[in-house]
Amino acid sequence: MRQYLAGKIRNVAIAGHGSSGKTSLAEALLFKAGATDRLGKVPDGNTVCDFDPEEVKRKVSVSSAVAPFSWGSVKINLIDTPGLFDFAAGMYEGVRAAESVLIAVSARSGLNVGAEKAYKLAEQMGKSRMFFVNKMDTENADFYKVLEELKGAFGPSVCPLVVPVVEDHKVQCYINLVDNKAYQYNAKGEPSEVAMPDIEHRFEGLTAAISEAVAETDEELFEKFFSGEQFTRDEILKGVHDGVHNGTITPVLCGSAATLEGIDMLLDALVDHLPSAWEAGAETAEDKDGNPVEIACTDEAPLAAYIFKTVADPFVGKLSYFKVVAGKLSNEIAPVNSRTGEPERLGKLIYMTGKKQEDTAFITAGDIGAVTKLSSAITGDTLCDPKRVVSFARMNFPEACLSMAVKVKNKGDEGKVAQGMVRLMEEDPTIKFEQNAETHQQVISGLGEQHIDVIVSKLKTKFGVDIDLTKPRVPYRETIRKAVKVQGKHKKQSGGHGQYGDVWVEFSPYDGEDLLFEENVFGGSVPRNFFPAVEKGLQDCVKHGVLAGYPVVGLKAVLVDGSYHPVDSSEMAFKTAASLAYKAGMAQASPALLEPIGNLKVYVPDSNTGDMISELNKRRGRVLGMNPADDGLQMIEGEVPMSEMGDFATVLRSTTQGRGYFTLTFERYELLPPQLEAAVIEEAKKMNEED
Repeated sequence: MRQYLAGKIRNVAIAGHGSSGKTSLAEALLFKAGATDRLGKVPDGNTVCDFDPEEVKRKVSVSSAVAPFSWGSVKINLIDTPGLFDFAAGMYEGVRAAESVLIAVSARSGLNVGAEKAYKLAEQMGKSRMFFVNKMDTENADFYKVLEELKGAFGPSVCPLVVPVVEDHKVQCYINLVDNKAYQYNAKGEPSEVAMPDIEHRFEGLTAAISEAVAETDEELFEKFFSGEQFTRDEILKGVHDGVHNGTITPVLCGSAATLEGIDMLLDALVDHLPSAWEAGAETAEDKDGNPVEIACTDEAPLAAYIFKTVADPFVGKLSYFKVVAGKLSNEIAPVNSRTGEPERLGKLIYMTGKKQEDTAFITAGDIGAVTKLSSAITGDTLCDPKRVVSFARMNFPEACLSMAVKVKNKGDEGKVAQGMVRLMEEDPTIKFEQNAETHQQVISGLGEQHIDVIVSKLKTKFGVDIDLTKPRVPYRETIRKAVKVQGKHKKQSGGHGQYGDVWVEFSPYDGEDLLFEENVFGGSVPRNFFPAVEKGLQDCVKHGVLAGYPVVGLKAVLVDGSYHPVDSSEMAFKTAASLAYKAGMAQASPALLEPIGNLKVYVPDSNTGDMISELNKRRGRVLGMNPADDGLQMIEGEVPMSEMGDFATVLRSTTQGRGYFTLTFERYELLPPQLEAAVIEEAKKMNEED
């Protein structure tokens, strides 16, 4: 593949809702540009961008994929991103690496949550936006209804550049409003110019909207527009390009990825209207001292590149996708990883087209490529020239919100699970994994049920480990509610040396976590050298409560009296006596179970606040307040038992159509309602039997 300067490169992420036709659109663009010789189809599992076995099996994108091609003298790096919310990491990676985001919207189903999220993310990251209304060939497609929805949601910046002429629910031709020309498409998706149809009233309104948007981008153009003069084609092209670059214009085009209608005009628009890497690829980084540094997107500058995606394969090894912001990346230099401060030894430099690899000697500023066998680099790392060490801002990925515990099918496979999860977490930063020492479970966390399902499938296919999933155990606690004074006496005579230990201990509740041990012994009834043994005996005991075997908290123990034998008393005897006192005292001190309570912040649209408050009440939650959030949502804050939150992520997503999200952090322990104690104790018995 030939090399391009940054001014001739467009990095474009395709984003949008699931099933809006993003992968099919990428396939159509590649085919129309001559980068592929056949038009692949998602149902057939033969598209360029959906090459992972999980994607072929599920018929959906689960990760981002890069597919470069050229159109005219310009190189377009297309990044196809997943639309399902469970695989949001792919969308974040793709949008981070691009300068522009092409948002696909279905002409049949209209504007939906995925398109809204893609637009918001692009806006937050300062990326240019463009809409493509896809599936114009389907029944019930309605471009003008979708256009109104886009304007209603995103304001006056939305500006149609290609519109359909529809008769009897069928597209007769497409009008390019920039060129003022109409085109029909044959069965092969090839265009032919036709006479402009008679839609004067609507056509005048659409062209006036473009002129008005263009006029806003430049003072001279505004004066020309104000005086009633018509813009030339070049002025419109420049005005739209500048408006898209600065965010005041969001173009809308339309067509069909399946029939290739409008794809040629979309390719022209990507080249003409979207900013190049040279124009929009500059970034602000931090130097070693944390000072901001402007990094211009040019070959002449020292090297600065960042890794936006990692693929970890047990057979092929690690593949790191990167974007070069400045300079050239080649095997002639050993770039420094600014996170570790160590030089990275580069493997092969390659261009990726889906899964196909093409070797290259170097990759220039503004371009996207991949490198093999980077030992220590991870997603988000910056590779730079040793003479100018800088760090780009790391991506903030969505937090994992659904957790499941692992149950291995083959005994002893726990180590394989841990190794596999480490590799999968390199690929997907939204995955979390922990070995919970308290519950003795391995816990996998992800963004949703499908996300977890893919993790399980990859563990089996990539790392050869078969697992089932269960609900994670809840780390309950036990405590006491009243003070008692009890004796623990251990006396054993078995010929020869015996064992004797006798203690009186006062147990009482207190505000604290760990066991609070004190001694208040008078007269040497228990020698001082046995005090540590008594404390050690109690410390061992509080690891397991008397109700369900959970750790005991909030317990104060005061050694007040006892007796000893000058020959038979020993540390072991007093440890045993302390444990006997513990068992007797806990049973008499009104023991109770404590459950973990979490602080919940859930963000939902205004229309869903009532449903969500009702849902929290069902889960024994307490609503503390409600405040408007930055992104137009309402933030409901509350406290809720963590045992009730297992399926909350799924319920929230279905209630809000994917718009809502939440954070849950541990707050404290509270008494479990008495009516729920029996079920928890029964469950604990079953768990102990399994262990």
